[in-house]
Amino acid sequence: MNKMAVGVWEKRADEAQAALEHYFWNDAIRMYNIETPCPGGKCNTIFHYWWMAHAVDVLVDGLVRTGDTRYSEKLPIFLEGIRERNGGFLPNHLYDDMEWMALAWLRAYEATGEQKYKEAVLELWDDIKTGWNDHMGGGIAWQKTQLDYKNTPANAPAAILAARLYQAFKDENDLEWALKIYKWQKDHLVDPDTGFVWDGMNRNGDGAIDKEWKFTYCQGVFIGAAVELFRVSGEQAYLDDAERSFEAAISELTDPVTGILPDEETGDGGLFKGILIRYAAELAKEAGGNNRAWQLLQANAEQLWQSGKADDKALFNQNWTEKPGELVTLSVQLSGVMLLERMAERRG
Repeated sequence: MNKMAVGVWEKRADEAQAALEHYFWNDAIRMYNIETPCPGGKCNTIFHYWWMAHAVDVLVDGLVRTGDTRYSEKLPIFLEGIRERNGGFLPNHLYDDMEWMALAWLRAYEATGEQKYKEAVLELWDDIKTGWNDHMGGGIAWQKTQLDYKNTPANAPAAILAARLYQAFKDENDLEWALKIYKWQKDHLVDPDTGFVWDGMNRNGDGAIDKEWKFTYCQGVFIGAAVELFRVSGEQAYLDDAERSFEAAISELTDPVTGILPDEETGDGGLFKGILIRYAAELAKEAGGNNRAWQLLQANAEQLWQSGKADDKALFNQNWTEKPGELVTLSVQLSGVMLLERMAERRG
């Protein structure tokens, strides 16, 4: 990509970040509203812990890309807003939610050096590790009230987190956790024939695998875990795993003509595409060159900007081929910002 094109995507990412700030940030709660418009804050009756984790990640995206202090100044305010609403980072009964939060604050720590972010990550990680048990041959449970239900959203992000913790602090125990979790994930919830990533197993206590639940974010987090273990070990097999699952995701989930990712609705599903995009970009960095992962990002970013954005502002629809209606959810907006940030950071 040439410098002029990079400049275009940087400008668009800036516009999307500005829209996130203007239309969603709420000083009264020191967090983002969960939708816009949100008259009188009445939309905030539900606390979406994991949405806020991804909002932290998006702030870090802006900080890393631009170095602008408005992002670093917002982070400690946001930290306290989340803690106040949740009563601390703990308790949380969903292991995957805590993993998203830990991943985001680890990136914030690495971008700023703020010790309190590191402390938050390590507090979360200590609790996350309690989710591992022998039901279904190992793996981290999805939630504390259902310890025998194991799924990709609770395991692949944990492998990413453990590998990144090892890279950051060189604790061999974290590497052991990364390898153990990854092996369980690949052995139990990745199709050995295609590399497609299944969602979970034993949800109803019958040992069944939810093979019909085909979500973009499950592909994204396994790709991300494989990339992180490649970075730690240098072993090509991990990168091969990531590329194989990426190709399976393209085959199963994108429009065969346009390459556009699916509409996974609003609510939690609004975040799913953004998560795949984030980790597809990490794969692209390691694979190098003008590869298929960058092609996916480029096609979807151009479609989003041309068709999935409001006419007069950078607010987005969950269907990247249609303009948004009056109401836009935070989850959907975050996925759009993630995509534009990935395009803005691209070099070469």
